[in-house]
Amino acid sequence: MNTLQEMPATQGKTESANGNTRDRRTIVSFTRRSGKLDKRLARAWQAYADTYLLAVDSDPTSLGVDPKLDLDRAFFGRVFGRQARLTVEIGSGQGENIVAAAQKNPEQNFLALEVYEPGLAHTMLLAGKLGLTNLKVAKTNAPELMGALKPSTLDEVWTFFPDPWPKMKHHKRRLVQPALAADIARALEPGGLWRIATDIDDYALHVHEVMDQNRHYTNMGQKLVSLPVQHVGKGTAYEAKQLPHADFREAERFDGRILTNFERKGLTAGHTIHDFTYQRQA
Repeated sequence: MNTLQEMPATQGKTESANGNTRDRRTIVSFTRRSGKLDKRLARAWQAYADTYLLAVDSDPTSLGVDPKLDLDRAFFGRVFGRQARLTVEIGSGQGENIVAAAQKNPEQNFLALEVYEPGLAHTMLLAGKLGLTNLKVAKTNAPELMGALKPSTLDEVWTFFPDPWPKMKHHKRRLVQPALAADIARALEPGGLWRIATDIDDYALHVHEVMDQNRHYTNMGQKLVSLPVQHVGKGTAYEAKQLPHADFREAERFDGRILTNFERKGLTAGHTIHDFTYQRQA
């Protein structure tokens, strides 16, 4: 078993898991692209935004969070009209996974975070057709929202198949970073879980580097997986098989994650799916 050191933060200063605030740049792990809605999604937005869209900033064009909001258990209790376990999905895409989870677990609350309006509209469309009352969506840069959450607000966080940023010079833009790990650790209840999945071996190594030696988390995985211990990038991935390898502990596939088209494409391409479950320590 390897013993990688915790990767230093790449976003400047961070907020510690005990809530001490420090200045730091926010991770920007997405690229700007057109958010134009087609007619079907525009109708869905108009029909369901009042029900499902949670505004976290007074500026509708912003991806930030209003600093005046107290994002704690009481806030979300008012938003959902009840107190219940709260799971947040970072990067919910088209919403298939979180809508399926909300339908299967009506006793829990779910919040989908996404920056692209077509994905948000599609999520609302799916939820509206099912008449779900335990789901909200927010158009926001997830690291900013996580940094604004009060301690012990969440029960689970899901980050499934984040953008791998394959070029070596772009690895610093990967979503899973020490700064975000610290914010999520603070936002989670002790014993809460951060579930991560990727179909990219190099991103799996990156997750291990960030998370395995983080004192605020315990790696709950029991399955041994062999990975290269050096990074490769776009154009050099073919070198991975010749690099030294080590065993890492990962989780079995999370049965609460449905098989989306994105994951199915990864499997068809012969990619290994890496699942991680990290538990927040007291």
